[in-house]
Amino acid sequence: MESHIIRPGYLTAHQTAQALGVGLPAVRKLVQRGELTVAPGSTPRHRWFAIADVQAYDARRATRNAA
Repeated sequence: MESHIIRPGYLTAHQTAQALGVGLPAVRKLVQRGELTVAPGSTPRHRWFAIADVQAYDARRATRNAA
């Protein structure tokens, strides 16, 4: 349930998971490992991720999988 207004240029954790084709637990693990950064201004309950960061991670992942 997305009830919070997200600033332009950011995705919610659910949107991030959908964009990466993974589940929420995988997004949490990416944050724990430091592979994805939570945006400033988000809260532990409502995390936001910069679209540019999500795209950069996805590009790194694609490069890693292609090798």
